[in-house]
Amino acid sequence: MGRLPASQRKQQLLDTALDLFARLGYARATTAELAKAAGVTEPIIYRHFESKKALFVALIERTGTRALEQWERDMSGATDPGDRLRRLIGDNPMVAESGRKAYRVFLQAITETDDPEIRDAIDAHIRSLFEFVKAEVVKAQAAHRVTARYASDLIAWLLIHIGLGYGVLSAMAIEGHGQEPGGGHVKDVLARILTGPDFRAEHRAEPKPDEPPAKAPKRDK
Repeated sequence: MGRLPASQRKQQLLDTALDLFARLGYARATTAELAKAAGVTEPIIYRHFESKKALFVALIERTGTRALEQWERDMSGATDPGDRLRRLIGDNPMVAESGRKAYRVFLQAITETDDPEIRDAIDAHIRSLFEFVKAEVVKAQAAHRVTARYASDLIAWLLIHIGLGYGVLSAMAIEGHGQEPGGGHVKDVLARILTGPDFRAEHRAEPKPDEPPAKAPKRDK
């Protein structure tokens, strides 16, 4: 393979590592195999990444960045906060064609969490997704499209938990999970629970914090 600019070479190595880790697993894959698959020598790999672990961490970081970019693209045409949240619920990067392989590799990091650098990369990855989801929940609550009875943090974590669980079952190739024979799907149920009703009526019915509840009118004796 010919000489590439540094930025392109780095992305090419990440792409090759993604394929290799998805096929062999992070622990089993070696830099020698990576160099062979990429058509370069091992010193070229170490010119861009100081170790296999550093490459793995960079792959985790890139996966998170691409997930956020995909969400931004898929929600770009929606202006209603409720609609944006519904799109987000239906757009799980772990099962999307563009992110499925990357998240299969990401799940391998579960076996590497004793390593502080890998654990920190996982933590940063998940928290970046959480902050993105939370911001959308806050907007939907402000527009009274999602109930404010529960804190935005809790709703965002709920969506992260469900999304990860669904993604893991998909990675395990569990047939028919998350849906019923009639075609119903868990993401539709979740979207309906969170954004189905118009919570503006609920909002109007609640007294403001600085106002006492309205008293019932007196009846004439």
